[in-house]
Amino acid sequence: MNMSDFSLIIPEIFMLVMACIVLMIDAFLREDQRDVSYLLSLAALIGTAILTWMNPSDGRVVGFNGTFVTDTMADVLKFTIYLLTAAIFVYSRQYLRARALFKGEFYVLGLFAVLGMMILVSAHSMLTVYLGLELMSLSLYAMVAFNRNSALSSEAAMKYFVLGGFASGVLLYGMSIVYGVSGTLDLERLAGYLSIQQSFNAPLLLGMVFIVVALAFKLGAVPFHMWVPDIYHGSPSAVTALIGTSAKLAVFGFFMRLLIEGMGAMQYSWQDILIILSVLSLAIGNIVAISQLNIKRMLAYSAISHAGFILLGLAAASPEGYSAAMFYTVTYAITGVAAFGIIILLSRKGFEADSIDDYKGLNVRNSWYAFMMLLVMFSMAGVPPMVGFYAKLLVLKAVIDQGMYWLAIVAVLLSVIGAFYYLRVIKVMYFDEAEDRSEIVANSGMHVVLSSNALLVLLLGLFPGTLISLCLAAIS
Repeated sequence: MNMSDFSLIIPEIFMLVMACIVLMIDAFLREDQRDVSYLLSLAALIGTAILTWMNPSDGRVVGFNGTFVTDTMADVLKFTIYLLTAAIFVYSRQYLRARALFKGEFYVLGLFAVLGMMILVSAHSMLTVYLGLELMSLSLYAMVAFNRNSALSSEAAMKYFVLGGFASGVLLYGMSIVYGVSGTLDLERLAGYLSIQQSFNAPLLLGMVFIVVALAFKLGAVPFHMWVPDIYHGSPSAVTALIGTSAKLAVFGFFMRLLIEGMGAMQYSWQDILIILSVLSLAIGNIVAISQLNIKRMLAYSAISHAGFILLGLAAASPEGYSAAMFYTVTYAITGVAAFGIIILLSRKGFEADSIDDYKGLNVRNSWYAFMMLLVMFSMAGVPPMVGFYAKLLVLKAVIDQGMYWLAIVAVLLSVIGAFYYLRVIKVMYFDEAEDRSEIVANSGMHVVLSSNALLVLLLGLFPGTLISLCLAAIS
């Protein structure tokens, strides 16, 4: 280790220092001064983004004795995480204040969760992977239970903590087996060790299966999806947005580092598992979502189906497939933040806009926000020219290029089924009679950020080339 290594983690150091500053300052603030914590948290995210932007990765640099890596993929994922988390903080301000939850702890936990995500996407050792994963997860567990007066939130937090702890145990068990056989925690050395294995190795295969199970749980893939609907439904909407979007980007980095980079030589072992997980996720997610009347639970099963598409790209086991999966994850996260932004916007004190019926006649109440939600639903359904269409197209192309035509056909058919529940929300907004005609109130910051967020979904659909090229460069 030398001083040059510390230049690699300047954004992480800044985020850690700012999270501690917010924690300390918030302890001395009165209730009517909580805006200071909010503004400092936004400054932390903006400052970290600037540091990441000003110090881009020049190729691939590994430091701290092989435990930390910076490359283009890490920079893209981190920058997107900053952007989306900042948007979530803006969306949550009015929502938290109406529920007497506008406290500094929310932002401190959010910043520490982001720090965990940053470590996770730059991990180059199984030890660093676990460190980043647990820092992110422990922060999110606490955020789910943030509304202590809600029995639903407490139940969701308990389920998330218990099941998340189980998944972490499975991951540790898999890592310990792999370490016991290979003798290394370094992912590059592990890849080198696996590449020279000529014979069947049962312990390595067992360790790989445990690791894939843990990865599938964190992504919310079937049959390890049991936590997703309850956590989405029970968490405060602002927390659900963080779990469903920024955390997904970190989990994608988790997949790439541990499975693709570290265990890429075992492709023919984990590829079939990912194919099975993707088909199950697409089928269960899209079919069960049709029967949901709660929009947060509908988006939870939608997230499961989207996880299936991400796994399809990874299962293609090619640079094009990996870049398509990355493009899909980034664009889905951007779209998902906009969807939760609309839900948060329509919620008010004593009322959660989490039923699909709550969106009846939204076009009459506010045509602009109805149009924003229409863009989001069309993108998730994969309707051109929204960015969701190109995301699905790239994944399907990568699968077809590998000769897995049947898999592409199954994915298209299940996507057509899934389009029903997205179009149902649009139908409710534009063709049903409004039951609630109360005025929709949004501060100027939320209005600007939410509008920009939703329009970005359309803009990336009209001009997807830049982001596609960025994802290709990140993977290569």
